[in-house]
Amino acid sequence: MHARIIVRIMRIVGDNRFGQSLRAAPRAAGGLIGGTHQVDAVARPIAREVDRTCAVLVPSYRRATDLARCLAALEVQETPPGQIVVVARVDDAETRSVIAAANARQPITEVLTSRPGQVAALNAGLCAVECEVTAITDDDAVPRPDWITRLLKHFADPAVAAVGGRDLIPSSTDGRDPAVGLISWYGRRTGNHHRGIGPVRAVDTLKGVNMAFQSKWLRRIGFDERLRGTGAQVHNDLMVSSQIRAAGGGLLYDPEVVVDHYMSFRPSGDDRASIAVEALSDEVHNETLAILEFLPAGRRVLFVVWSMLCGTRRTPGLVVTLILLGKPDNTGIQKLVACTRGRAAGLATWWGGRG
Repeated sequence: MHARIIVRIMRIVGDNRFGQSLRAAPRAAGGLIGGTHQVDAVARPIAREVDRTCAVLVPSYRRATDLARCLAALEVQETPPGQIVVVARVDDAETRSVIAAANARQPITEVLTSRPGQVAALNAGLCAVECEVTAITDDDAVPRPDWITRLLKHFADPAVAAVGGRDLIPSSTDGRDPAVGLISWYGRRTGNHHRGIGPVRAVDTLKGVNMAFQSKWLRRIGFDERLRGTGAQVHNDLMVSSQIRAAGGGLLYDPEVVVDHYMSFRPSGDDRASIAVEALSDEVHNETLAILEFLPAGRRVLFVVWSMLCGTRRTPGLVVTLILLGKPDNTGIQKLVACTRGRAAGLATWWGGRG
């Protein structure tokens, strides 16, 4: 059964000149999602009788091959989406061609935007959502055929505001880990969403490539426009998770809710491995702002002290920087400068937004 579904996706993608085999590695060059809260235009599909329970929101920018593969996977879902919303830039002709081709097979709501940034794109797409649940994935991901089915079963409990799952990274050599999506009492994050094992459980954070929300929660919280960055605006998923948790909403992680994540290049900026001062500073600003929003008042000071003095290898404070000075790839000082700048900026943004 699973093999037949994969063949079906391959045939769908093969019908489009931007498509590629699921067995082929994604192209090194592509694009990143972007848009604006100001929706320039929405092209709605011809109306049909569908289950309006779940919409799938996919922001996309200059990753046409990836997007074609993602939309093909949505076409073979066991539980068909009630709505597919794809957010594209006005000037991104290649992405819009993929949307038009896919729309011939399944209705797609195209939202056109003009500003860069994932936060603005997500907010623009959210304006077009008409379903009770909004599932979000990236254009370089391929949801498994039971993705929507497994997501929706958790929303039978009205206390569940959001559900996330595992993004299986084909190139990853990481093991598996039961600790997923947690924020410690002093503010240290544990991600590991791509490595998760174990039962369904409550978590503090979800990962943007594989998460779904009660739409009413997203409309209430939205995606925070204070986040910085030129493309992905790293940690926007951490931010919306933190704000929903702080508002009393429950988050669940189910490792059986799976997307295959073919992590493509981000030409708009915010590259995953970047240590450029500006990009890393923006990343740390966003992380700081999100965690300060999440932690209770008494623990915020502990987070700031820990992050500035210790930190992690990715976002080092003073102590970790001194340890890194002896390593062959010595980028400790550069990272420390970026992280110190980002922590201070995040603290200032949070302080200015209080009340």
